[in-house]
Amino acid sequence: MNAGILGMGRYLPEKVLTNFDLEKMMDTSDEWIRTMTGIEERRIASDDCHSSDMAYEAAKAALKDAEINAEDIDLILVATVTPDQPFPTVACMLQEKLGAKKAAAMDVSAACAGFMYAMITASQFIATGAYRHVLIVGVEKLSSVTNWNDRNTAVLFGDGAGAAVIGPVSEGRGILSFELGADGTGGPHLYQNEDHIVMNGREVFKFAVRQMGESSLNVIEKAGLTLDDIDFLVPHQANIRIMEASRERLKLPVEKMAKTVHKYGNTSSASIPIAMVDAYEAGKIKDDDVLVLVGFGGGLTWGAIALRWGK
Repeated sequence: MNAGILGMGRYLPEKVLTNFDLEKMMDTSDEWIRTMTGIEERRIASDDCHSSDMAYEAAKAALKDAEINAEDIDLILVATVTPDQPFPTVACMLQEKLGAKKAAAMDVSAACAGFMYAMITASQFIATGAYRHVLIVGVEKLSSVTNWNDRNTAVLFGDGAGAAVIGPVSEGRGILSFELGADGTGGPHLYQNEDHIVMNGREVFKFAVRQMGESSLNVIEKAGLTLDDIDFLVPHQANIRIMEASRERLKLPVEKMAKTVHKYGNTSSASIPIAMVDAYEAGKIKDDDVLVLVGFGGGLTWGAIALRWGK
């Protein structure tokens, strides 16, 4: 069976932290942040709002969009590096909150590439016929592991959740090809110590520009497509310069790339689904459009998907 997206949803905290707010907290400027990253503001979850809470809101929206009930879900996969606690998993907490009584549940940890890992894993269960509906969620409360004294990383991250219901779709639609990868030797460039995110920005930038472009081209070739077949690009919303490099590799015009980094910052595993919902609601994604989804993250990890939109 072809596996595709049956419905999507997102959740973003109400609190907005602007670059001008950050100017008051550290030695930085709105102009520098916008020039270097493309970010203007980001959302920050309250102390009593946890990853499981944000995942729940996004999941409810996705189920409503897919027009199915929680009881119809066979498996829940939650991509996150900021769980409420080491265990039980966010996925198990979400199963209880939703009342998805027959669903198996587990978390996926692949940092910013987590949603790609979860989506590709889900597609395998659908393709084999083992499961019919898999709920996947990318959720992060990165504000809880951000070092607010480190201006190089503090300006980048935000909180939020994006969800999708993966299930059987009609022939020719859904996931056409995919690529997953990892390079553990790059782990020291992006990691979390006891409390905070630590990043070698220069090395991560070089890796991301190269890998995002290569992976995008690889899934296009695997699907038997050409650059002319691609209608829309949904890159991980990490940095506008990295995103633009990927867009240029695919020779797409600016309006054919999802962009939410300016208003939400880098929400790690949540960034791709949040960007997809934004683009879909804005009418930028239509039935039978061919999309390329591509992300990278700590590990180092990466993943890409060529997808024909529609049920």
